[in-house]
This record gives sequence, structure tokens and C-alpha cells, in this order.
Amino acid sequence: MSDTLIKINRWPVVGPIVRAIGLPNPTELQRSAAPYVAHPFESKSFMLATTEGCYASVPLSSVLQVAGAREATDSIDIFVMDATGCRKVADLRDVYSAFHQHISRIARNGRVLLIAPPLAATADPVAAAVARGLEGFIRSLAKELGRRGVTANLASVPPQALARIDGVVRFFCGPQCAYVSGQVVHVTDAASVPGTLPSTAALAAKVALVTGAARGIGLATAERLAQEGAKVVAVDIPASAEELKSVARRLGAIPLALDIAASETAAILGEFIRENFGGVDIVVHNAGITRDRTLAKMEARQWDQVLDINLSAITAIDKLLQDESLLREHGRVVCMSSISGIAGNFGQTNYATSKAALIGYVAAQAQVHARRGITFNAVAPGFIETPMTQKVPFLTREIGRRLNSLSQGGKPRDVAELVTFLCTPGACGISGQTIRVCGQGLMGA
Repeated sequence: MSDTLIKINRWPVVGPIVRAIGLPNPTELQRSAAPYVAHPFESKSFMLATTEGCYASVPLSSVLQVAGAREATDSIDIFVMDATGCRKVADLRDVYSAFHQHISRIARNGRVLLIAPPLAATADPVAAAVARGLEGFIRSLAKELGRRGVTANLASVPPQALARIDGVVRFFCGPQCAYVSGQVVHVTDAASVPGTLPSTAALAAKVALVTGAARGIGLATAERLAQEGAKVVAVDIPASAEELKSVARRLGAIPLALDIAASETAAILGEFIRENFGGVDIVVHNAGITRDRTLAKMEARQWDQVLDINLSAITAIDKLLQDESLLREHGRVVCMSSISGIAGNFGQTNYATSKAALIGYVAAQAQVHARRGITFNAVAPGFIETPMTQKVPFLTREIGRRLNSLSQGGKPRDVAELVTFLCTPGACGISGQTIRVCGQGLMGA
């Protein structure tokens, strides 16, 4: 779906008028329609800035160069700063100085990644304050850079998890990160990995279960996982059976028309996976509904429907997969949360409850399954351009599009990119976390 405002800002006559009256002038985002490649940063320039006492610069430099980037001499496509040496308030001056000196060189649609020390790494209150201060820095910087299509994110990495940053750098500095900005991820060594850490994009021969796969974000996710070589089991409601079959034929996927809230569905899914594959590697809980009403007007059935589909169905499916040992070692589970679950939303007490619950759910499950190398994460989309949002009244839709640092809506593919990354071996250091795909939306920012 095209963004009319981006188009008319480019018109020679109309564009200046639109900008003169104060309407946003969004940068058209550079995205990738291709699968992962070995050298994603080929033809890209990078700058690696450091602070005194940092410990991540050597592996960071190696990742960037192996991925094909060259050191910048003029314009900077990828700006990475190793701020792991920040321990005192005075150390933050080094961060300021590096960005202040080079910020004007960061190219349109560039990427910024700040590597920070973890909050839990020290009992020193000042060091903890400084580490947290870096989060405020990156979120504010992302808002300043967003008008140029630049995304800025932070990864906190302890020394013992440095071997797990390859995939993190490749995603957050790559084209797949076009609509993820102002986010903080914590890379740890909590989840076990095989003896040799596989490559970032190794999804060939993996079995992926995706619910709500007939359209929108679920469809984009099924497409993206299939593009990386996964065998997709696509699930959607019986009313969408024909649409689901069409999708499955195109992707080489297997369609399953099931109501995930039905009491027998978990058992049916478990039996199907056991008989056909012996187990599943990836589970993406995308299916969900809204039944919006203010709490005073909300009927009990509207509350129950949303909680049953958005939460109870997920926990039931996961429990069966775990009880029957169908979720394989080093598996990946991704739940679709929402900005509403982070910030709340008028008329959505039922929906926000279910989506906030998923944030707590993945955090708890991550600890339970770390020993087996299984990661649980949640993704929280903001305003995404789907057929559903096209039905929203024009003015409401325009407001939703513009209330983020990039001044535009995201695409289903943007969400699918983050989901797919979290399903790769390269995301082994990220578990129990909720990451927003919202262009740094102002709601809940």
C-alpha cells in the first residue's frame, strides 16, 4: 500500500506547498525483498566508535567487515558505537562527542547501533545509572534521526555473550530493520547453543507453525520463513480455508483450517506435527482478534473471546507441544503482542490485557526453557499497513501513520522480518524480550 504523502512531497509544485504548511516529509524507507545473504553490508560504509575501556570493538569490527562493510571515508551507512566502557558519568561525554562529531555524516536510511554494558553486570549504582542513561540517549537520538529514515537501536551485551552478537549486528544494521527503531535488546548467554553456533540464516529443514497465516502479518511471516527455507504449517480459521489453501500452494506450505480457540485444537495440532514431522522448530503465535468496547459497555462474551484466542489458545498449544516433547531443542517461539499491551488503549481493556499478558508469558517461559536452548520472545507491532487498516477512516488512518519517528506506517513485511530474525540461530542471545516494530511510535514511547 502506497503512502500518498510520500508521493506528493516529491512533486515539484505541490511538494513545497505541503512542506510549507507543516505536513511531514517522510523518507521513503529502503527495505529488502530478498532472503538473507552472506554479505549483507556489501557496498555499505561503516564507522566504529569506541569508549575507553570498551570490550566489544574487536568482534564488532570483525562482524562488520566479514558482512562486507568497508570503513567510511565520507558518508556513513552504518554507525556502530562500542560504549561498553561507560562506567562513570564523565564517560557519557565520549558518547556525546562521537555522535556530535559525525552525526551529519550518517546517510539517509542509515543504521545506528549502540552497544552498551548490561545493567545487571555491576552493583555500582553509578555504573547502573550510566548504562540506563544510554537507553534514554538512543531513544532520543532515534527521534532526531527518524526524519531521514535512519533507525537507531541499542544492544546491551556482557563480555560472556560477545560470541552471540553476529546476528544482532546483521539484523539491526541491515535493511530488515527499516521499521524497528528506538529499541533496546539484551543479549545474554542464558539459552544454550549447539557446540558450534550455526549461521544466522539457517532455517532450511526447520518446521515452522504459523497461526493466522492467511492474510496480513501472519501471511507475511509465513512467506518470509518459507523464503529462508522453512517448511511452514499455515493455520487459520475454517472460514478462511480457501484463502489459506491458495497461500499454501504458493509457498509450498501445508494448510490447516482450525479454530485455535477450540478445546480440541491443541491436540489436533500436536498429532499432526508428530505424524508428519516428529516435532516443530518454530512456533509463531500470530492469530488474534479485537472486540473493542469501553469496559462499561463490554459484554462478558467479548472479554472471553479475546482472552480465549489471544492468550488461552497460545498457552494451551505451547503446553501440549512441551508436554509431548514436540518443541525441539533450540526451538523458537514468537508471540504477537501489541503496542496496546505496552501502553494500553481506549476501549481495549480486553485486548491490552491479553497482549500485556504475553509480555509476561515470554519472559517467564524464557527462563524455563533456556537449558534446552529454546527462546521465547514477543513482537509488538505499531501502525502497520494491512487491509484492516485500510478500512479505518482516512483522518484516523493518517494520524496513526504519522505518530512515529519515521512519520509513516509500517508494512507486514517489517514485522515478518523481526519475527524471522528471532527464529534464526543468530538470535540465540535474545530471549524473554518484547521488541516493538512501530517506527518508534509515540504511544508508549
